[in-house]
Amino acid sequence: MDAFIGKLHQNFIEDNRWRYLAQGLGTTLLITFLAVMLGVILGFVIAIIRSTYEKNGNLKVLNVVCKIYLTVMRGTPVLVQLMIIYYVIFASSNNKILAAVISFGLNSAAYVAEIVRSGIMSIDNGQFEAGRSLGFNYVQTMRYIVLPQAFKNVLPALANEFIVLLKETSVCGFIGLIDLTRGGDIIRSVTWEAFIPLIAVALIYLVLVMILTAFVNKLERRLRVNER
Repeated sequence: MDAFIGKLHQNFIEDNRWRYLAQGLGTTLLITFLAVMLGVILGFVIAIIRSTYEKNGNLKVLNVVCKIYLTVMRGTPVLVQLMIIYYVIFASSNNKILAAVISFGLNSAAYVAEIVRSGIMSIDNGQFEAGRSLGFNYVQTMRYIVLPQAFKNVLPALANEFIVLLKETSVCGFIGLIDLTRGGDIIRSVTWEAFIPLIAVALIYLVLVMILTAFVNKLERRLRVNER
């Protein structure tokens, strides 16, 4: 027991090495939050464009652009996308967080778009007819009738995508960002003790996922109550 406590002190207390994890956690949460915002906004736009084309044939050119975007983003690894954006597109800039946010946001948007599109397509066409009978145009019907129902249908899938995004940020170290995973790896490289810092990183990720899952479950229960 004394040896274990000694290793904890060596890995986290000595030279304030816990700060690597704290700094990394802050970076991970910041990138995840901003990437989720970008992914949701862009994903919803793409989903609306694609579902509009599939329902009435409009926005043909935009639909083709969206399909190419989805093919590229879902067909290449997120790590490769991150490195291309940082080392090629942002080669003249040193803003690593911005590069990471754009990379993960664009990648997540592709998956969010398909999730939301499937939710929109699952809504019966009678809902669109009901919107027209109320005097709504297509945009208003989407906004007030279809999207709220689609969102409730795809909420579990969206939550899973956000959890995946949170864990995907662990590759940020490839562009020199000190995220949570990189923070644990720095401690390992200094103390030559791999087990304790990496287990600590894994536990922090686990707690974050559990908190996010609990929040989504609570939101789902609230939505079910509102339906009654």
